[in-house]
Amino acid sequence: MNVALHTQYLGIDTSFISRIGKDQLGQDLLDFIKKKSLDTELIQIDPEHETSRVIVDSSDKENIKYEIVKPVAWDFLEWNNSLQSKVDQANAFVYGSLAARSEKSRATLLALLETPTLKILDINLRAPHYEMAVLDLLLQKANILKINDDELEILTETYHLPSAWEEGIKTLAERFNISMVCITKGGAGAIIYDGKEIHQHPGYKVQVEDTVGSGDAFLSGFIHKFLQGEPPGEILDFACALGALVATNKGGTPQYDLDAISAIRN
Repeated sequence: MNVALHTQYLGIDTSFISRIGKDQLGQDLLDFIKKKSLDTELIQIDPEHETSRVIVDSSDKENIKYEIVKPVAWDFLEWNNSLQSKVDQANAFVYGSLAARSEKSRATLLALLETPTLKILDINLRAPHYEMAVLDLLLQKANILKINDDELEILTETYHLPSAWEEGIKTLAERFNISMVCITKGGAGAIIYDGKEIHQHPGYKVQVEDTVGSGDAFLSGFIHKFLQGEPPGEILDFACALGALVATNKGGTPQYDLDAISAIRN
């Protein structure tokens, strides 16, 4: 949802696929999303399962911890023609591994991934909510992979990648035929491997309020500039600035405009 809201803020016509319970939390989420002018057409209502909750431990601002409650409504996403048509007609389809933690939503996601649309995997490895056999399937479908440095360590160990990160991401990209890999490094910036060379950005130093949603904001900035056809250096600079901007605010989806991002960059 955070990624969808940020891409909407940036002027990208965005649809959000999810499923909520028929409860007050679900209604509150719908009201919140509508106020942000994000399309709710593809959000399903589950008559049996409750709306999702994530318990956040922000006692360490630089290392936020999450408890992701299960099972919840979005574990039971149902495939339909409307979902597939929207994905097939999109410029990009963003997905993650959490949506594949349950059999029902996993089947829906794998069906949606049979599309010619550009596919961006925000892998989001949150233990214990993933299995390596499922990750294999998700990686095989990705055109672009976004991970953080902790997730790179997990993939390095799992797939016996070279310990030097430069060679590790090259090997990972070749193994799964991924055209671009982006690694976020928190306050230390980010890296893009575009299939030919590695591009790095040191990040922007800001006064951190909390880092909830910063990675999602970064990915939204990445998507915004990538779809505009910008080069890796420009993509990184804009995305790092947006991630830093969100970190200066409390909560994952503060309202802002392009001038605020420019102020960080300047």
